[in-house]
Amino acid sequence: MQEHQMAQTAERKRDRVHLRLDARTKRKLEQAAAYEGTSVTGFVLANAVAAAERVIDAHEKVTLSATDWEAFYDALINPPESNERLKEAARRYRERVGG
Repeated sequence: MQEHQMAQTAERKRDRVHLRLDARTKRKLEQAAAYEGTSVTGFVLANAVAAAERVIDAHEKVTLSATDWEAFYDALINPPESNERLKEAARRYRERVGG
């Protein structure tokens, strides 16, 4: 398993991102990296990945209140009977996706 992890690390480190920034911003990043005891690259990468994860989560996850969760769960466990509109929508979907 360790070889697999090493291969993944080597793969990830082939790609590069180049940034253009002013001297003030660079000094700020250097100072923050020093406070964290890491390199500027490590600091920027860690914080960029954390920000990317927050943005992705905000767009891909849904948080429900307890009341909404109960309604959603109840609909999953006890689905309503299919009506004609639902059957027609399912038919159109199968035609579009080939299912």
